[in-house]
Amino acid sequence: MRTDQVPAIRVRGIEKSFGDLPVLRGVDLDVAAGAVVALLGANGAGKTTLVRILATLLVADAGTATVHGFDVREQAAEVRASISLTGQFAAVDEILTGRENLVLVARLRHLPVPRAVADDLLARVSLTDAGDRRASTYSGGMRRRLDLAMSLVGAPPVVVLDEPTTGLDPQARIEVWHEIKALARGGTTVLLTTQHLDEAERLADRIAILHRGTIVQDGTLAELTALLPPAEVQHVEKQPSLEDVFLAVTGEATTEEESR
Repeated sequence: MRTDQVPAIRVRGIEKSFGDLPVLRGVDLDVAAGAVVALLGANGAGKTTLVRILATLLVADAGTATVHGFDVREQAAEVRASISLTGQFAAVDEILTGRENLVLVARLRHLPVPRAVADDLLARVSLTDAGDRRASTYSGGMRRRLDLAMSLVGAPPVVVLDEPTTGLDPQARIEVWHEIKALARGGTTVLLTTQHLDEAERLADRIAILHRGTIVQDGTLAELTALLPPAEVQHVEKQPSLEDVFLAVTGEATTEEESR
């Protein structure tokens, strides 16, 4: 059984190869309960492979990992009951409405009053007005928020988000960031994989950098930036970024500021 002192996710010496190609070369990682940890790395660094091992979808070649105190190899059923995985692309059924997608997941989890669960989650991700529309009519950001809501059915204590803003426009990314921050405020443990530096910087309590199959640095943003030489003070004129321009002309700048 887990205690408050046991990390929500603990990884020790995880290795995984595909044929002759080593992908994970001895990964060590702790994610404290209630924290948001960003696993930062380039494409091919091994982020998704590690996520799939934690979700019991792959078996590691060596090492151990626990989720919510349960061993991913020996207690796979308990791990699956404790974790929710949202992949890189929204896994919604586009034929169903937003509400029907959530009701379906609630029924699969054998929850009482599935419609009430669906209504609560639609409100949580600001999709109540679109709840009776088919998911095929949703924008990319709306689909991703619905996908996130589906991962929250049953209130899993650990949520893993594998590059959740892949393919989204700037405003949709900000909407997803807002929901991730809301998860953290509610006490859910979040492991977020990303290759976007700004995403890790804005959302994470701690950042682990995965490079060539190993964690090369792990710490808070302040701890990681302290590894660099002191910044040279210069006076420069700050130019607005393209994202600033996009948000300004679409009238969404206020939303972006609120997400910071």
